Amino acid sequence: MGNLLEVQNLSFSYGDNHVLKEIELSIPHNELVSILGINGAGKSTLLKCLNRIITPQTAEIKLKSMDLNELDLVEISKLISYVPQSVRSSFSMDVFDVVLLGRRPYINWRIGENDRRVVSDTLRFLNLEDFAFRKFNQLSGGERQRIIIAKAIAQEPQLFLLDEPTSDLDLKNQIQVMKKLKSLVSDKDSPKSALIAIHDINIAARFSDRIILLSGGEIVANGAPSEVLTLENIAKVFDVTSEISQSSDDGTLRVFVKDEIKEPQNTIAAKPASVPIEDISNTEGETYEQ
Repeated sequence: MGNLLEVQNLSFSYGDNHVLKEIELSIPHNELVSILGINGAGKSTLLKCLNRIITPQTAEIKLKSMDLNELDLVEISKLISYVPQSVRSSFSMDVFDVVLLGRRPYINWRIGENDRRVVSDTLRFLNLEDFAFRKFNQLSGGERQRIIIAKAIAQEPQLFLLDEPTSDLDLKNQIQVMKKLKSLVSDKDSPKSALIAIHDINIAARFSDRIILLSGGEIVANGAPSEVLTLENIAKVFDVTSEISQSSDDGTLRVFVKDEIKEPQNTIAAKPASVPIEDISNTEGETYEQ
């Protein structure tokens, strides 16, 4: 079985701002991959390019060996589901109906019994049964985020693209959601993978099969968490000092951020006291202001 996703020479710019530069990556089946990087590194932009929300200047993107540009939006929606970083909550719909929107690629004229069953199973899978008939716009930010993740799961894709899926969740739900996503992509009987843009380095270290470090629009490291999350890479990408420990039970890494790396301040050499200011200002080729 080949890779689920193959990306070559992906570049994207907003005018003169080169956000992504010749990105190359591949994702096999049954793998959870996290993208780490600072704000503005290009994480969200990369996900949007892969989902054809925005169009890169150059790219060759293949999903299941099919050229993404040759697929229509319905075909893409059956293969890829996308969870954005933020969700508007102005519309008043039952949670069940919001999750049912994930079934739109499969619905022709009427909603089938199988579509309702998938939604019910998904809500149960994420422990959201009690939310089914609550109004989406009356939920908290974290609750809405869990519902949108449920919508993406009900879509039954082969590739999940998730942009900061745990950002609004409390600690318990962060762990629960990541465990559920990990169980989905680990099921060998139903090949799926997930590409997740995330800020939490320890969540990424715990649940990822692989981590991609993105900096300045380029991939600077790509591999297993133990290979990528080194003191040197963390300092290079995040400008912080850190300590790393590894669990003796399961080998999970734990990153402890210590402090920022401060840039050396520019200092101006003191002017000799014996030289008057007016003499310095008249020095040939240089000008100083008092």
